[in-house]
Amino acid sequence: MSNISARRSLLLDELSTESRRYMAAYALFNQAAADHLGLHPTDLQCLNLLGLEKAPVATGRIAGLTGLTTGSATRLVDRLERAGYVVRERDTTDRRRVLVAAVPEKMAEFGRLWQQLTAGWYQLFEQLDEDELALLIGHMRRTVEFSARQTAQLRDA
Repeated sequence: MSNISARRSLLLDELSTESRRYMAAYALFNQAAADHLGLHPTDLQCLNLLGLEKAPVATGRIAGLTGLTTGSATRLVDRLERAGYVVRERDTTDRRRVLVAAVPEKMAEFGRLWQQLTAGWYQLFEQLDEDELALLIGHMRRTVEFSARQTAQLRDA
């Protein structure tokens, strides 16, 4: 039993180390991609998240997606609008509401860059079976949820 616990402890330590490397590598990749597009890294991730939305969203939704305050989300939308990635439009069902819509041509440009940068992504997983892929997906979902809670905790502190 102690060998299993010792091995698990070593694996958890290694996972912690590799997680830190993974997060740093992704943050540096995100910064380089944002620099290439002339954007702030948070703006780049907002575009990424907007691309996952099915319809235009209110600035409050952008704040929720990014973990920013509504004031910071408004400034983010201002920057994306100046860069030509989004437009503000009136909600057709509630004229008092303003929605943020991605500009299709600019999102296509963003998508082409993203495809170019992540061309080898699927090759990383070719040797994994479906159960291993499902394990990774579950891990990523739990990590996203955990990170959202940690982000909220930091913002509330």
